[in-house]
Amino acid sequence: MNEILAFQAIIFICGTGAFIASLRFLRRVIELKHERSIAASTIELRERLDRIEGAVESTAIEIERISEANRFVAKLLGERSGAASHPARPERIITPH
Repeated sequence: MNEILAFQAIIFICGTGAFIASLRFLRRVIELKHERSIAASTIELRERLDRIEGAVESTAIEIERISEANRFVAKLLGERSGAASHPARPERIITPH
């Protein structure tokens, strides 16, 4: 009887160890799968941020060009209006109703 009890105890201990090892293995597999999905999403995110950064830079350059053109036109209009004399305002005329 003692031999059967010892055999059962050994089987129970080995089975518990195998069960714990398989749970650890399964947990590690799930963690690795999750890490791979995070790494893939960070690569996609990095590419997307690079595209956004390029779009922002090109927009900034275009806005700078527009502002330079606006300054140039304002300068030309200022020079033009400075050269021509302003016409005198006509006097107010009161008309009967």
